[in-house]
Amino acid sequence: MEPVLSATELRPNPGPSHRISISNVSLKLLAVALILIFLYFAASVLITVLLAILIAYFLDPIVEFLEKMRMPRSLASMITVLFMIGVLGAVGYGLYSRTSDFAANWPKYSGILKLALNSVETKLNGIERQVSEGETSSQPSQQKGPSKTVASAENALRAAAVHIIGSLSGLVLEVTFVPFLVFFMLSEKQGVWHSTLQLFPVSRRTSVKETLEDLRDVLRDYLVGMSLMTLIVIAASSAFFWAMGLDYPILMGIVSGLLNMVPYFGAVLSWLPPFLIALAKLHSAASYALIAGVLLAIHMLANNLLAPALVGKKVRLNALSITVALLFWGWIWGGMGLLLAIPLTAALRVICDHTESWKPIGRWLSA
Repeated sequence: MEPVLSATELRPNPGPSHRISISNVSLKLLAVALILIFLYFAASVLITVLLAILIAYFLDPIVEFLEKMRMPRSLASMITVLFMIGVLGAVGYGLYSRTSDFAANWPKYSGILKLALNSVETKLNGIERQVSEGETSSQPSQQKGPSKTVASAENALRAAAVHIIGSLSGLVLEVTFVPFLVFFMLSEKQGVWHSTLQLFPVSRRTSVKETLEDLRDVLRDYLVGMSLMTLIVIAASSAFFWAMGLDYPILMGIVSGLLNMVPYFGAVLSWLPPFLIALAKLHSAASYALIAGVLLAIHMLANNLLAPALVGKKVRLNALSITVALLFWGWIWGGMGLLLAIPLTAALRVICDHTESWKPIGRWLSA
């Protein structure tokens, strides 16, 4: 008689290659999880360092120009950083004065906002009452007073203001370290460059050098192009707000220009400040449609006509990769993630293009 085999004996044992593949997948998933945790909890440090790197790339041509004038690099770096601090301080003071003026006049706009919310809530209650009466007459309809909606709107605005103030306080704390980092990166550029190349084997240093040079060109073109495009959007938006007769046209123009740095979403978010300011003077739907249409046209023209000419083709990111990058970095780092999403993704694309095993990812990002 033939021996009867048990179920465990009939079941094939997984080979060593199968176990190795499972362990490799587990290690990769664990590595991705650790990277995400690191990006989330080290956000303040990483954002500070990345901002310093971007600003150093932006200011390096000025330092090189001063070096050609026979000025020591350390002195040229100090003068450039002090000039940057002076310009940012002047812009910040102007924004602070205009923002303080707007905060002093906020009760006027908040009262108009309450009336608008009351009107909308009254209409919604009327529609809800008609629907509930049509469905059944046995149950009394529950009417929510407009004061509840106004209170909830005020609470939402207060919570948003507290969140923004907290974010700004953290940003101010981070920005205090940026000038020092920028100065050291500019003054010690040659040493940092040489030390970075020494981290790699001799056979790979040529490839690493080409990668760093390409990365420098891409980030520098992006920063210069985005700065020019932001100034153009600020000027066009401020002129439009001034022509509409709205209050604080320059302040709203600056907000519109800064939001233009966030692709797609910034064009819609730029509607909110002028809509709020327009409540004091404009009362027709056509006026709000005009504001939305003109701002959308300004942002679309800037992103589709000016961006290819000013930012250049070196960034080479498709719309899908930009959208995914905005969602990912916005989820990880919030507002600063939205601003840094494109340069970070462009840097990743450059690294992928110079790494043989990652070239398919680079082609997907730039397809």
